[in-house]
Amino acid sequence: MQESPRLARIAARRLRFALFLTAVTMTVYFGFILLVAFDKPLLGRLVSPGLSVGIVLGAIVILASWLLTFVYVRWANGVYDTELAGVRVDDATAAERDRGAP
Repeated sequence: MQESPRLARIAARRLRFALFLTAVTMTVYFGFILLVAFDKPLLGRLVSPGLSVGIVLGAIVILASWLLTFVYVRWANGVYDTELAGVRVDDATAAERDRGAP
């Protein structure tokens, strides 16, 4: 079975979106790791008694990963699945038409 151009476009779009979100995730994570490696005094500063900048930034890294996961799921459910359903309907219609053809 040959892949349709529409399906290839949908797959390419999903890949681009996933790579973008991966790049954002890696930037946030490695930015935090670089701070840990090269600016420990900054991370050790207290925001309030018992709460340092490092703890706050660590929590932000975790929240960012949850947020990016939420963004991907919303996009996949709203855009990707809808477009993929359209391809399935078109394929089913074409298959039905081919079965009826002499």
